[in-house]
Amino acid sequence: MSAADLHVEVQDGDIVVTLPGTVTYYKPAKSPQLLAKRLPGKDDPHAPLTNAEFLTRAWKLASTKARELGWFQIAGDLALGQGR
Repeated sequence: MSAADLHVEVQDGDIVVTLPGTVTYYKPAKSPQLLAKRLPGKDDPHAPLTNAEFLTRAWKLASTKARELGWFQIAGDLALGQGR
């Protein structure tokens, strides 16, 4: 299973990654990182990934999407006073 097998989308200001479960990431206004909510429960023996594998891949996808959306400031911008 590759990252291409996971689905990532933005819903109401959250990043949602699905397969085999669903995890939602959000970024509080003054937080430098994403936080997870609605984590999957027990491992599904029929799922192609364990929850740990899913969450690792989901976090990477969500972080990439957050950077694409401009949710993170670049350290140089902060030093120059250009942060949002």
